[in-house]
Parts: sequence; C-alpha cells; structure tokens
Amino acid sequence: MAAVYSSSSTNGMVPITRAFLSSYYDKYPFSPISPDVTRLTNELQNMASLLVDNHLPQGVGLLIQEAESDPPHKMDENMWKNREHIEEIIFLLESSHWPKSLQQQSTPEDVELAQVLKQLKDKFEVASKVVESFQSKNSNNIFTTVMTYMPQDFRGTLIRQQRERSERNKQAEVDALINSGGTIRDRYALLWKQQMERRRQLSQLGSATGVYKTLVKYLVGVPQVLLDFIRQLNDDHGPMEEQRQRYGPPLYALTKMVINIRLFLSLSWLRLDDIKLQKNQISILEEAVQVYVSELERFLNFIGEVFANSPFFVTAEEAGAIEGVKNDGYSETTVAAGKSHEVSLKVESVNSYIAWDFSILQGKISTDIGFSVEHTDSNGQKTLILPYHRYESDQGNFCTIMAGNYRLVWDNSYSTFFKKALRYKVDCIPPVVEPVTSTAAEADERG
Repeated sequence: MAAVYSSSSTNGMVPITRAFLSSYYDKYPFSPISPDVTRLTNELQNMASLLVDNHLPQGVGLLIQEAESDPPHKMDENMWKNREHIEEIIFLLESSHWPKSLQQQSTPEDVELAQVLKQLKDKFEVASKVVESFQSKNSNNIFTTVMTYMPQDFRGTLIRQQRERSERNKQAEVDALINSGGTIRDRYALLWKQQMERRRQLSQLGSATGVYKTLVKYLVGVPQVLLDFIRQLNDDHGPMEEQRQRYGPPLYALTKMVINIRLFLSLSWLRLDDIKLQKNQISILEEAVQVYVSELERFLNFIGEVFANSPFFVTAEEAGAIEGVKNDGYSETTVAAGKSHEVSLKVESVNSYIAWDFSILQGKISTDIGFSVEHTDSNGQKTLILPYHRYESDQGNFCTIMAGNYRLVWDNSYSTFFKKALRYKVDCIPPVVEPVTSTAAEADERG
C-alpha cells in the first residue's frame, strides 16, 4: 500500500543552513536591550556584596557562584533558568516567607515595604506565565512542523502516541518529586533533564534508534530532508548557533539580572532583622524588577515572532544562492588526510581582535576538523591561546593582550583516509582609537 503524505512537500528542499538563518535574521534586528539592565544589575551586585558574610547557607553560596558565572550558552537553557529564578523569587515574596520582623509590620516603613513586595510578586507572576507560554508554544511549533512533513498514516499516529506517553511520564516524575518534598531547584534540574531527553528523542526519530527503533522499517517513505533536519536541529555548532550568536546576548543579560534580583532578596531576608533596607535600595529593587519584566516580555514577544516565521526547509537553489552571497571574504581549501592548514597573522598592537568563522563543507564524508590558536612572541616563546578541539564549524574571536605572531591551525592529521573541504574567514581588527573630544583637547591646551 502506498504511503499517504500530507500536502507539505519536501521535493527539492534542504534543511536550513547557518548562512540561510543569518540572511533570515538580518530581517529581524532586535532593538538593543535597555542599558538599564546592565546598570541595575551592577547596582544589585554592589548592594548584595554589602550583605555577604562568612555564615551563609549552602543554597545562598551556590547562588553567589551562579551570579558570578556566565549564563548558559543554550538559549532554551536560559529560558529554564529565568523561569526557575522567577519562581524562586515569587517564593521569597510570599508573605509567609518574609523575615519575621517584616511579617509583624510593626513600623510604617514595614507596612510600606510590604505593599511594595506584594506589587513585585504580582509582576513576577505575570513574567512566569509569559515564559511558560513562550516555551509551550515554541515546543509545540517544532513538533507540529515535524509532524506536518511526516506521512499522514499510522506512522504519524504512533509517533504522536509515543510523545503523549512520554509527556505523561515526565509529568508523573515531576509530581512525584514535588510530593516527596523536592525543592524548586530540584524540580527545575529535573525539568531541564527532561528537556534534554526530548532532544534525544527527536534526534532518535531522525536516525530511527532508541524509542523509535521499532519504527525503523516503517520509516521508508519519510522524507530524508526531514530526518536530516531533525538530526542537526540542536547541534552545538549547527545552524542554531547563528541564533545564539544573534539573539543570545540580550537573553544572557536578562538571566544575569534575574539571578542578581534573587540574590539580593535572599541576602536581605537573611540580614533584615539586623540591617533594614534603605529607601534607595528599595527604589533600585523596584526599578530593577520593572525593567527586567518589561525587557523580558519584549524579548520573548520578539523572538516568538522570529521563531514562528522561520522556515525549517528551503529550496536547494535558494540555499546555494545565499551561500554564494555569504561567500564574500571567505576562502576554501582542501586539507589532505594527515595534513594541516594554517593562517599566520602578525599583530603589532595589543587590544586587536582576531576573529574566525569556518565550517567543513556539507556533503563530504567526514565533517569535523581539529582547530587551535597559538601565539609566538619575538623571542620565539609559544603560548596556546585556544586549545585543540574538533569542530564541524566554529565562529569566535578574542582580544589580544600580546603583540606577535598568531597561528590559526586546522588539523586533519588524525585522519588516515579522508580529506576535508574547509571554508574559512579570518580577520585581524586593529584596536579602535577613541577620537579626542574638543573639550579634552582644550583642557590639554590650557594644561
């Protein structure tokens, strides 16, 4: 019996490429995040540092470590982090979890602070619903799109049933954890673990392994382009890296901000019986919450539109045309098996930027290559700047702190048989010299 397909055809289509996403994202520039985010985050950090002592609970110590670390690189992990910290903040802002002295509201200042905290709690409850709704819509959009291109017969039904069973089991896991007294932190650690399991299940569908192994003989007729897309969807160096590079920074800044809001509240609750919050501190906290909630909602509304309109497949001709447009400034070379290719850059000034962007061309047999960066000074002393690692593609940069010669090396020496078709671009950008303002020039003349 012939397979029954949906109206969506993948004939002549290929999965989205990083070059395509770059071109697509050019149409969706994100208005820069408010500078108040960084300013208020720094002010919260300064206020929190005044409340730190040597007798902090373990949980607060872990929170300080998280506040001092870089946010996660994956965008969906940042979404879960924001949601987790929002829920922790709502917990702190419930009146039953206030410090005892504040619960009594024995002074007019305490009464006023209590009203402020209730308003802040309301704002965070709205933010929590916004993040949860965004995550749900995005997850459903991916699965629905994948299923649109699946044969519309028993195979699609089996996969939908598998997903429904999996989601019920995941919810049962969460319920069991809550009933056993698990903390908010425990619950979100489980939720992120489950999110990674969803990724694995999706990739297993692409290769017909794991839970979908029993369907392998039935996957004949499933469009290969769909299976290719599913396999590459969440690759660390695949097309989604363009998304992280383009839209990650504002989200990372918001993650940093919400962690510091929670840290300041946690430390304040520990010390409130001894150190009362000052009016300027309360004002900063209020402003920080307002800015965080409004900027988070603005970002999620924007990125939700970008995701909803972004295609998963493009025509081979369109992909090739975009790759051609994006080829300006790029070089291509073949790195033979057992050999390496290197580019040397002579840097005369510190604070120069060395940047690179490379990939192994699609359609080749072996798709990764070793890459490292090394510095040699005038005395021949070598320093490893970027340790050797194997990549399918990578994009990065660093600011030089030493003049001298820098070698960027693509290493295929580990390969016995397979050559690598390498496409790359390397730039050395000299330091930007700030122009002397007229005021500064006049001051120098008077001096």
